[in-house]
This record gives sequence, C-alpha cells and structure tokens, in this order.
Amino acid sequence: MSLDTDDIKAIAKLARLKIDEADVPLYATNLSNILDLVEQMNSVNTEGVVPMSHPLELVQRLREDVVTETDQRDEFQNVAPATQDGLYLVPRVIE
Repeated sequence: MSLDTDDIKAIAKLARLKIDEADVPLYATNLSNILDLVEQMNSVNTEGVVPMSHPLELVQRLREDVVTETDQRDEFQNVAPATQDGLYLVPRVIE
C-alpha cells in the first residue's frame, strides 16, 4: 500500500501531529513500508498454527499458595470512620 503526501498530512492532522513539510516524503515512505510489511504478513498461510502466548517455551515459576500474613482486618477497620459487615463505608460521590 502506497501512501502519498496528502495521506500523510491527513493522518498527521487526525493524530494532531505537527510535521515539517520537508519530512512528509520520508514519513510517506516509512509508513508505506510498514503497511507493505503488514500486508506481507497477512498473506502468510497460518492454517493449523497454534497461537502462542510467548515465542519461547517458558514456564512461570510459582510459589506455594500459603498464607504469610495474619488477618488484621479488625485492627485496620477500628480506625476507619465507618464500617459495616467487614466493609468500609464511604460517602456517595456520584448522585
């Protein structure tokens, strides 16, 4: 896909970018190359290819799920202005 200078100016206007007039042809070339690469990648047959979450087969090291902190909710809520049934009550902000 080839972009011309008018396309670049329109894109810059939509993105609220100020581009020097001398740089417009360079932007047109670079963005056209990027769009060509995207078209080339879209043309690749990916039938039967399983999507990957990561390009390397890494395994996340997980720690054992054990409680390391004691329950201090009552202590924290004792200093709160208003609580009810273990929840903090806050004034309504939106009517």
